[in-house]
Amino acid sequence: MPPALVVDREVLGPWSLRTSRDFWEGFAPAALSAQHAPEALHTVFLGERDWHRVESVVVQDGGSARISLTGHGDLAAAADQVSRFLSIDIDAREWPDVGRRDPVIAIAQERLPGLRPCGFHSPYEAAAWAVLSQRIRIRQAAVLRSEIVSRYGEDGAFPTPTTLRTLDLELPGRKNEYLAAVAEAALDGILDGAALRSIDAADAIERVQQIKGLGPFAAELVVIRGANAPDVMPTAERRLDAEIAHQYGSDRSAASLSEVWRPFRSWAAVHLRAMREIRARDTGESTMGSMS
Repeated sequence: MPPALVVDREVLGPWSLRTSRDFWEGFAPAALSAQHAPEALHTVFLGERDWHRVESVVVQDGGSARISLTGHGDLAAAADQVSRFLSIDIDAREWPDVGRRDPVIAIAQERLPGLRPCGFHSPYEAAAWAVLSQRIRIRQAAVLRSEIVSRYGEDGAFPTPTTLRTLDLELPGRKNEYLAAVAEAALDGILDGAALRSIDAADAIERVQQIKGLGPFAAELVVIRGANAPDVMPTAERRLDAEIAHQYGSDRSAASLSEVWRPFRSWAAVHLRAMREIRARDTGESTMGSMS
């Protein structure tokens, strides 16, 4: 039996594991699957401290999260990683204030009570997704990712950077080259989630853009949905711009809302995207896009 660790974490501010999990399972690359009881979230991932496979089950108990982990490697670091990709390490006691300042966000908070943005398991996986999804449909990219996990992954987890950099996949364009660059960057520590979260967002995005094949849109995705930084205003997301125009009027922009949403600009953007997806499901319209 692999080693096990159980960690209890206090979650500050509004949080619903069920709301967060149920919404994020609607995104093609989410890979957050509920294989246990409805009130639990179960997922497998690579611990970015040592790239060992980790299995985790998260259960909410009021304002606390119980994180149960099994696997080899640094499980304490893996618990921190779970907290980061579920956004439960963020002190969100001031998040309701954003809704009081912005009636549109207030409606989203009411419609999605306790939603916290669930990101990719790591910036490494977000960067790999950014490469796979370039210039193809999201569902096609999701199939590609699933096939790579099935053939080369660690029993349900994404392949390690050491494995990924050696693969010669049948992919269009320069995707193999770019995936190898992502793998090298992960091994070099450039895609460390805690490090990217700890520095200024603009500097983090610039750092990620140094990786071959990752432009501004991909770099934002890695920082916002990979490091799960809570206060970054997306600047390269057309669907967010469309939703802002729909909710606030064509004369408003993300920049004009920036101060209203601080210090939760990423969260506000995710809530708007969530409302767009809900409206699309209600009307049958297709708006599936990236996770940024």
